[in-house]
Amino acid sequence: MSTMGHFDITLLIATYNWPRALELCLNSLKNQTDQRFDIVIADDGSKIETRQLIDSFYLKFPIKITHLWQEDQGFRKSKILNSSIHQATGQYLIFLDGDCIVQPDFVEQHRNLAKPNQFITGSRILLSERLTTKLCNSEDEQFFLVDQAPSKILKKIQALRLRLGGDINKVSPLLFKLPDHGLRIFPKYFWKRIKGCNMSCWKQDAIDIKGFDETFEGWGHEDADFVFRLENAGVQRKSGSFSTEVFHLWHKSQPNDKEKINKNKVLSRIANYSK
Repeated sequence: MSTMGHFDITLLIATYNWPRALELCLNSLKNQTDQRFDIVIADDGSKIETRQLIDSFYLKFPIKITHLWQEDQGFRKSKILNSSIHQATGQYLIFLDGDCIVQPDFVEQHRNLAKPNQFITGSRILLSERLTTKLCNSEDEQFFLVDQAPSKILKKIQALRLRLGGDINKVSPLLFKLPDHGLRIFPKYFWKRIKGCNMSCWKQDAIDIKGFDETFEGWGHEDADFVFRLENAGVQRKSGSFSTEVFHLWHKSQPNDKEKINKNKVLSRIANYSK
């Protein structure tokens, strides 16, 4: 693994039955400052509308897209992500959800933070229901913050307006980007700030821990388990905050009937490893 950024990246985008959100996500990836990546869409059983959208992108999109689909048998994100990990051609993987919009330097920032024996957990900026509706219903996405503003000052003014208007839940990561430094390393396992919608790691490290645990079905904590097992395998967790933030579209909460079961599974695993 090179420390100089000379490695291929594959973005793994998890999606399920929200083609307009996926369209916004893909459009935000068109003009990345770092174009040395390809995309695998991990589709957990979406209907034909999602396939039609992806088909429409094949000819016009500057980046190679691969679509992996599995039958809809409930929330099985772990299974489709594992298929995508093995399908990935890049040595480095970035995990992204299809209801997230990225900033123009998203891939570049992940590449800059990538180091051997480390993985990154990034954060998200939540969009309001009002702004999400506006984005999803508009044919003109240029008004939104992630598009290139005429100047950095105007971009910061727009960010402040969105925060003061209640359309985003935080603004400081948009005003300041911080470089890589030692304080980004988590000294021990920390459950909070794990967002499966924005993570990255070396493909070989993911394979070495056998990927995501496919016994996690239903929403909840498959990402926390993945992070714990990476750390337990000796891979250092690094914060991507103030570098890799994504914009997360508002949506109703996922059904969480399996959340407690999944959480207890992670807690039991932690307890067993601690003995």
